[in-house]
Amino acid sequence: MTVAPPVTGRRQRWFTCTPVAFGGGADFFARDSGLMCRGFQAIGCESMAVMPGPPQDGDEASLIRTDFANLQSAAWWRSLDLDGVVLYAWGSPKFRKVAAAIHDAGIFLVLNQDNGGFISPLAGFRGWLEEQRILSDSGSGFLKRVARGLAGLAVTDPPRASHLAQGDVIACVSPAAAERYRTLCRFYGGSALANRVVMIPHPVESGFHPGSPTEKIRQVACVGRWQDELQKRPALMQDVIQPLVTGDADIRVEIAGTITPGLENWHACLPENQRERVILRGRLERGPLVDMLRRSQVFYSPSAFESFGIAAGEALCCGCSVVAGRSPSMAAFEWFVSKDSGRLAEQDDKAGHLTALRDELACWSGGGRDATVISREWSHLLHEHEVAARVLGLRDEQGPA
Repeated sequence: MTVAPPVTGRRQRWFTCTPVAFGGGADFFARDSGLMCRGFQAIGCESMAVMPGPPQDGDEASLIRTDFANLQSAAWWRSLDLDGVVLYAWGSPKFRKVAAAIHDAGIFLVLNQDNGGFISPLAGFRGWLEEQRILSDSGSGFLKRVARGLAGLAVTDPPRASHLAQGDVIACVSPAAAERYRTLCRFYGGSALANRVVMIPHPVESGFHPGSPTEKIRQVACVGRWQDELQKRPALMQDVIQPLVTGDADIRVEIAGTITPGLENWHACLPENQRERVILRGRLERGPLVDMLRRSQVFYSPSAFESFGIAAGEALCCGCSVVAGRSPSMAAFEWFVSKDSGRLAEQDDKAGHLTALRDELACWSGGGRDATVISREWSHLLHEHEVAARVLGLRDEQGPA
């Protein structure tokens, strides 16, 4: 592919694209594709986010809505006079024509892969098999997922390989995911394709920072969509938090996210001296969420699986350390704890999580964690303008595909 050089005398134009008609309001521009657009704008690029469909109420000015057919048109993309596009299409075969159109328009194309890397048995059979078990809610569900994945070797993998081949860069959101993609891409296209794989994390809003001065209390923060019992595992959180506060009279826990009936009933049944130290915050806007993370020492995720873990990234930028279970389906968390910034439970169960939380809190008490250092390290890696600048540098590093 021949990539046209940037036009001199103007700002670089980098757009993001999501080929699904999501809402285009403030929530969209707070994460993923929308926040990457904001990151490009912050470093001086002209940037818009692109999605299909008619305008929706609440769409922000930095959003272009267009017919889906235009997303599959090289001529339409060429008319935008772009230097680069970050496409959030998950390597899905059904969006291969969108990737091909951007490629054929001569635009530098970064393919964001929002997953942990086990998208095919070819990425590592044992890890892939374990992930199917984790993602299943029953024995029959596990068998169906395995059968579907094995059939996909003939049905899904070839068009996915074609999709990935359109990219100048295949951007994975964690180091572990990138290694799995390199393994997969060697099957798909040898070292030439595997060498296009890089690690580019999801961005975090720069409003997530520790403030000044950094004031942490002995507190654990939890954030999640607690109605999702399979992924977020509120029952495990409850089983871990109750003995944690029972055995430590100084610990506080704040839980943000939808208050489900089960969570409310559990909280109501706690002894009064524990209930007053376990606070259900409900869904929080950014300001109160930042305040909660700023005063917490530890962010605890009981999740069974996460493609990345934006809430954990936000916590790190606020100077929290992170505790979660060790699992092939929590790929980014191996990275999150790698800089004196947390720990993973050796057993992904109540006992393992409780031990990891107690050990992490003891590490804070012993001076083994520094909120300022944690925040500085992770803000440099995750804030939107930092991630956008890294993407901008890929064109020079990688060269045309």
